[in-house]
Amino acid sequence: MPPTATLAEPATDAGCLNWSELADRVLAGHQVTLDEAVAILRSPDDDLLEVMAAAYKIRRHYFQNTVQFYLLMNAKSGLCPEDCSYCSQSKVSDAEIPKYNLLSREKLMDGARVAHESGAKTYCIVISARGPSEREIQAVETIVPEIKQQYDLKICACLGLLDADQANRLKACGVDRVNHNLNTSEQHYEQICSTHTYRDRLDTLKHVRDAGIEICSGGIIGMGEADEDIVRMAFELRDLNAESIPVNFLNPIDGTPLAGPSQL
Repeated sequence: MPPTATLAEPATDAGCLNWSELADRVLAGHQVTLDEAVAILRSPDDDLLEVMAAAYKIRRHYFQNTVQFYLLMNAKSGLCPEDCSYCSQSKVSDAEIPKYNLLSREKLMDGARVAHESGAKTYCIVISARGPSEREIQAVETIVPEIKQQYDLKICACLGLLDADQANRLKACGVDRVNHNLNTSEQHYEQICSTHTYRDRLDTLKHVRDAGIEICSGGIIGMGEADEDIVRMAFELRDLNAESIPVNFLNPIDGTPLAGPSQL
């Protein structure tokens, strides 16, 4: 990632940028600079339609008018030992949510059936945890081949922090993609979590990549970060060459440290 020291007040005046021309340059191979990225985030409201049109030009070039549907199965809820301040399932949350251990094989298979019948292309198995237990890894190793034998689905796993051996085992059993969000920049990360580090998350993504699994990683906007933090995260994801980048906006949940008025 480029040195963060250059992420001072951007030299580019947002009002001087032609958004459509910038989109054309990106399509021609230009990598957006730090100044340009911050300028996009700080573009005046009057430029909103032009910014959206420029973004759509890039989207249309790569994806036309297609969308893909994912179905996520919350395979284990609550009971998480981590203190992520945005999450209703964390140990510091008082939110009233369902709490249960790993779902049965039958329920996971039923979720795959619903995904297939709904036209989803990917079925994502999600657990709340610092990382998967041996029992949970074994359950994934058992269920994934069965799902893929019965349904034409890609499998995404969101299991928390992974080591190299766990990533290799997921690859071997047929997992196509792992979701593990960076959530914010390294500089802002300690403001939202203290029980693991940003480096822990990057290490997990490295293990996933080394195992030959696709990366799904994005962030949450609205957790008190600065515009520069969003850019740092975006550039980190660019360097990781993530195949999928979910962009989420914080939904402040009562009972979590980030409850209250939205910071968007």
